[in-house]
Amino acid sequence: FKGLHFMGFLTVVKEFVQRLKLEATLDVHQGSVNTICWNDTGEYILSGSDDEKLVITNPYSRKVKASITSWHQSNIFSAKFMPQTNDSMIVSAAADGKIFLTNVERGSNTDPVLQYHCHNGATYEILTVPTDPHSFLSCGEDGTIRWFDVRVSPGCWQTNCKKDILIDCRRAVTSMSISPVESFYLAAGCSDSSVRIYDRRMLGTIATGCQTGSGVAGMCVRFVPRHLANKSCRVTSLAYSRDGRQVLASYTSEYLYLFDPKDDRGRELKGPSQETKDEEPPQKRLRLRGDWSDTGPLSRPESERGRDGESRPGVSLMQRMSDMLSRWFEDASVAQNSGGPRPQPRPRVGPVQGSRLHQEAVGPGDPGQSQLDPTSSFSSNSPSAVGTQGSGSSGEAVLSLTYSTQGTTSSSVQLGFSSARSTDHREPPRMRGPQHVPETRETSPLSRVEGMEQEPEAATQAPGEWMERHVVYPSERRSAAARIQEIFRRRKEKKELADCETRRITKPSAEKVYKGHRNSRTMTKQCCFWGDQFVLSGSDCGHIFIWDRETGEHVMLLEADQHVVNCLQPHPYEPLLATSGIDSNIKIWSPLEETPSFNRILAEEVVTRNELMLEETRNTITVPASFMLRMLAQLNHSIRADSEDNEEEEIAF
Repeated sequence: FKGLHFMGFLTVVKEFVQRLKLEATLDVHQGSVNTICWNDTGEYILSGSDDEKLVITNPYSRKVKASITSWHQSNIFSAKFMPQTNDSMIVSAAADGKIFLTNVERGSNTDPVLQYHCHNGATYEILTVPTDPHSFLSCGEDGTIRWFDVRVSPGCWQTNCKKDILIDCRRAVTSMSISPVESFYLAAGCSDSSVRIYDRRMLGTIATGCQTGSGVAGMCVRFVPRHLANKSCRVTSLAYSRDGRQVLASYTSEYLYLFDPKDDRGRELKGPSQETKDEEPPQKRLRLRGDWSDTGPLSRPESERGRDGESRPGVSLMQRMSDMLSRWFEDASVAQNSGGPRPQPRPRVGPVQGSRLHQEAVGPGDPGQSQLDPTSSFSSNSPSAVGTQGSGSSGEAVLSLTYSTQGTTSSSVQLGFSSARSTDHREPPRMRGPQHVPETRETSPLSRVEGMEQEPEAATQAPGEWMERHVVYPSERRSAAARIQEIFRRRKEKKELADCETRRITKPSAEKVYKGHRNSRTMTKQCCFWGDQFVLSGSDCGHIFIWDRETGEHVMLLEADQHVVNCLQPHPYEPLLATSGIDSNIKIWSPLEETPSFNRILAEEVVTRNELMLEETRNTITVPASFMLRMLAQLNHSIRADSEDNEEEEIAF
């Protein structure tokens, strides 16, 4: 089928899609492949990975044209060919927040031509404009969309630099897309569940001398699914249709939504009721980082694992530890709700700086991510707490877990232990956890765990004793600063919404919803159109999902990764599809099957499992192993303290 103009044969496209088969596997990386893209001619594929390398591969000959060891110090999230440079210039961005412009012709270990360190936090996506070889756009965790013109800004090493900010969304911007018909329209997906479309002709930067303010003046469309209006759910991918009339958005712990930017029917719909806003957030469950047992074709929902999971040989140690951790909190919650003894209030001791908590995808239940959500600033809309206590004597140790989403882009979990004995005024040792470097495949790089020590009782201390022992740790200062930032952010957001009403910003409603896949574990999961008839998405179940664009019906399901399919890039001209994910390779798919091979029964089974597991992951938080170790150490300290008290009482008698 090489050379066939696939996009024009709409009457036979469905047959081609259902005949897709794995044609080639390109083993060109040593880590998860987070970004892939074709060049303009469709001859080469550019890929970036957790191994911090950029690779250009010819998928036909399966030979590597160039392998570049980048200067990135973390996982590469996005990489693009600069237009009209004969594929010699590459712009890339990573979780370290840095952007590098690299000349491929200089060799594999060359220094980048230009460097931009402006983003404060992870940089998620790079966009180029097809007719512009001199500029590109970027977005990141710091909530800014930046426009770099290499002729005006030949590099910048200043973090949090203001001169190249095009739009300040005040919320993490995790995805972008440019209209292929009118390239001045820019769609941006934010962590507050909104997709905002801006007219770039009305915007500017300090560097270009045309700054226009916060960017509200350039906003012309704001889309939010009705049921997500008061929730924080990240948008992992955006895609314009070829005619620029529709936009496809993929939400963490949610579905794909299709909307028309010119439709204003969303303005007539009422938002969620106040009762919905004030609902008690669901109990959060814990998952250890590195536990990918809920991903891939062999993953199963808890209801199935509960029947035979303990005896099933495929259950990993990491999964067993995660299940044990979750059961611990679930049992503790039941004990608390049954009316057991509660710990007496204690004054707060400055929280100890803890390990970073990485939540994998923001979900509306919450981060999304998720994510998520379980993921950062994307989860529940109000703090939730889980208490753990023994059902026996009042001397049992008490564990408390508090989940909060205070802050602009981060959420926190506070973990504390105390003894229920009113006479116990021991203070357990304070432990400082090492800072955890964020893993790129997981959602919220700014989430954190705070507070691991027992809080002493005021009644047992001399006046002023607590004040003398109180230490203000960096995490406490950050927490206070985050609360202040949140107050100002809410005020600005309220003003922005009022401005939207004044300026009559278009508010579309969802025209189509595509379900069946699962998007909760990663922040690089893409969706896209294929021709005019199909919609594609990756999934945590390791499959590629293909829907009919008009009916929303599943037309094809392909097993494409042992864990998660993140990236999908159709060839610009031929019936070829490139995909990547957690596996350290790129897969090429083409219609090689002799007859259509869509297994509808298998697809229905996968969809059913995904729905169950999507609900489970909406309320799951990913924590590092150090979190569990510190928790166990703290609990052990409390148990030992109670045991010593019992021995002293026996001796006294």
